[in-house]
Amino acid sequence: MAKPTIAAKKPMTLELEAGDYFWCACGKSADQPFCDGSHKGTEFKPQKFTLEEKKKVTLCLCKHTQDVPFCDGSHAKL
Repeated sequence: MAKPTIAAKKPMTLELEAGDYFWCACGKSADQPFCDGSHKGTEFKPQKFTLEEKKKVTLCLCKHTQDVPFCDGSHAKL
């Protein structure tokens, strides 16, 4: 199994509107933390998540979280 590229060893906190989002799982997107299609040709697929209302979220950039797409502190162990 391939390992994702670590985009950063820290999370990104954003205030997002309600709606669907696609989190980059491969780490290669130039539009972190969101997918830009850079995973094509790899085993990685973007992870869809939906917010029901406007919300502040902390998204993983190290790509090692167990709580996809949210940061679980895994970056501290890298």
